[in-house]
Amino acid sequence: MSGSGSKSRTSNEVDAWLATGHRPFVVVISGPSGVGKSSFVKQLLAAGLNLEYSVSATTRARRPHETEGRDEFRRRIDAGEFVEWAEVHGEHYGTLRSEIERRLGAGKNVLLDIDVQGGRAVRRVYKDGVFIFVLPPSLADLEERLRGRATDSDDTIRLRLDNALREIKLVSEYDYAVVNDELRSALDRVASIIVAETCSTSRRPPLVST
Repeated sequence: MSGSGSKSRTSNEVDAWLATGHRPFVVVISGPSGVGKSSFVKQLLAAGLNLEYSVSATTRARRPHETEGRDEFRRRIDAGEFVEWAEVHGEHYGTLRSEIERRLGAGKNVLLDIDVQGGRAVRRVYKDGVFIFVLPPSLADLEERLRGRATDSDDTIRLRLDNALREIKLVSEYDYAVVNDELRSALDRVASIIVAETCSTSRRPPLVST
């Protein structure tokens, strides 16, 4: 009788373990300006990968000489509420830890589209995250894409290319590098990475046999 009870208990434990599924995780997409990250984000969210996008918090629009938005943002920085943040053209942007945790707590994988500096900050907090760097086929191809947008001056394009070169040199800080030579196939590779990570045994709780 004791043996039968032990088998039943073990069977129940295994069934409970099988029902838990994987532990949700953070996915970081980085890459130089013009490489196509926006298209990646949009289509990944529609690909049925259990992903939710974490929108950046930002300082609100202010009237002249008004500082409340910036002061509030600084207060939240000092309180450690942001996983990562940056100042761009005088405005502050950041990813709230509470928003990531809320989505993870709901069983969703969280997608972030951030630069290398932000990726480093996220890695310090979410060490088990999945970090993917999107690369252009070549710098010449990247320059062609930037010029094809017809939104930047020559000086801005040169600055973006210089920044791209610096960022690409840091690709070894990421878990995966995917070349965006053709959007559909590159998206398939990124989706395959996320699916494989979902199946990783490291993302399941340990199964303790007794």
